[in-house]
Amino acid sequence: MSEQASSSTSVAPSKSATPAADDVDIEKLLNREATAFQREIEVERILKAFKLNPYEILDIDESAKAEEIKKKYRQLSLFIHPDKTPHARAPDAFDLLKKAESELSDEAKREELDAVIKQARVVLLKGMNLPTTLEDSDARLKSITPSWKQQLRAKSKEVLIEEEVRRRKAVKMNLANEGLEARKKEEEVMAKKRKAEDEATWEAGREQRVGSWRSFTSSKGKKKKQKVAILG
Repeated sequence: MSEQASSSTSVAPSKSATPAADDVDIEKLLNREATAFQREIEVERILKAFKLNPYEILDIDESAKAEEIKKKYRQLSLFIHPDKTPHARAPDAFDLLKKAESELSDEAKREELDAVIKQARVVLLKGMNLPTTLEDSDARLKSITPSWKQQLRAKSKEVLIEEEVRRRKAVKMNLANEGLEARKKEEEVMAKKRKAEDEATWEAGREQRVGSWRSFTSSKGKKKKQKVAILG
């Protein structure tokens, strides 16, 4: 009886250990699936982000410091790296992250972007009859709906689109002006070429014209001599 009791007590741990191991495997599988799903979601978020606002692509605050931007870029680029993410457009999302980080690392480009966002901020605050010097942490901005961050992103998008339209029009106009200038120069070159060709043609026919004139004057002189001889 004691042997049976001891054998039954020795078997019990092995029976309880199997479900525990299965639970761990299931948990790992669920975590992997959750992580894969989160990667897919993040790729979609990046692809849908407003392309003219690198802050939105990186999902980082406009006040972020350079080292914070680089850190966020490294985190996201590793998280949605095409080697780890089966999403078909993961490479596109990865490229967008890289471009966003590059633009925010360029001091001149970031200053230009920040100026546009500041302009959007001023427009929003004026529309709310609030001081334009108000800090984002002010209590008056904490309770508004939609949130201040959402409204600022939306207004920044509007202003950035307006700026981009103006920029493209300016580029188009410059190209048109350059094309007009190029046509003028081409016409000037062609006019000079025609003039040179006309002068060359004139010079080429000069000897012939001189010869014809000499022949004409010579034959005229002979006729006069013949006439004088007849009269004499």
